[in-house]
Amino acid sequence: MAIRIVIVDDHEIVREGLRALFVGQRDFEIVAEAGNGDEAEAVCRKHHPDVALLDLRMPKSGGSEAVLKVKAASPTTNVLVLTSYLEPGIVREMLRAGALGFILKDVAKHELLDAIRSTAEGKSVLHADAQVQLVNEVSGKQDHSPLEELTAREMDILRLIASGRSNKEIANDLSLTEGTVKGYVSNVLAKLGVQDRTQAALMAVREGLKRA
Repeated sequence: MAIRIVIVDDHEIVREGLRALFVGQRDFEIVAEAGNGDEAEAVCRKHHPDVALLDLRMPKSGGSEAVLKVKAASPTTNVLVLTSYLEPGIVREMLRAGALGFILKDVAKHELLDAIRSTAEGKSVLHADAQVQLVNEVSGKQDHSPLEELTAREMDILRLIASGRSNKEIANDLSLTEGTVKGYVSNVLAKLGVQDRTQAALMAVREGLKRA
């Protein structure tokens, strides 16, 4: 029997991209889509999917609120969070809300499909960066480099910032949109606790990060 999936993301182009991943995959069936937490609650109550593939940042009930709504509407649905961002404390927050897995959008296609299969079976799935975040929080790790808060993709962004690249140049280098790069840059600045790109570049140099 195919794994029944609901895709939840506020960007239509992202939903289209995810749909394309399942073309030719007979063990998956997309039963519905939603653009926010409120819509996710409604479609999960109607379809009771095996897995809700849920974005983190959405208008109208995003994040942990969306997870709570999905689980309330369909307790048997397992939630797999799929996001571009790994904010401090966010993994624990999502798991406490009822999510079973947390992965980043930089994973390969086969990794995402395997993660969905595992989630459908009730197994917890965590991206390597998410595991590191949890371990650091549980251990109360102190005196660590602020760069340790960054995901692998954010480290790539920081290296390019330190090399003086503009958002447009970074987008070209990493095959991303400028909007996506802008989001990554904002996230990097927030995690490092700095106000601008110059301060971020200086911190990168101070922490010994090699430029791209």
